[in-house]
Amino acid sequence: QVQFVESGGGLVQPGGSLRLSCAASGFTFSNSLMKWYRQAPGKEREWVATISSLGVTTSYAASAKGRFTISRDNAKNTLYLQMNGLKPDDTAVYYCNAVIAGRLSDYWGQGTQVTVSS
Repeated sequence: QVQFVESGGGLVQPGGSLRLSCAASGFTFSNSLMKWYRQAPGKEREWVATISSLGVTTSYAASAKGRFTISRDNAKNTLYLQMNGLKPDDTAVYYCNAVIAGRLSDYWGQGTQVTVSS
């Protein structure tokens, strides 16, 4: 069964940094496009970043570009999101997901809470 376990969130001051991790299982991680999403209180879940299966190509939402870096370790079946220059608007629960057989998986993990506040 497809499973995602996100970790690394926490409370950080504006301007601070966090590194999120996503441990994936139940599918061929190294063959799959991987994505980060986030959901702020009272808002729809939104896409944050995507990385290709071999990690060669990345893309970011405008809100993340220049501050966040998505990466992956295919040997560990793990996805990462390095977040620098955090802002209060980055406060959200962060989730990872995979494109499997051409579509985004229906499985979602519990997410990891990121709170940016002074």
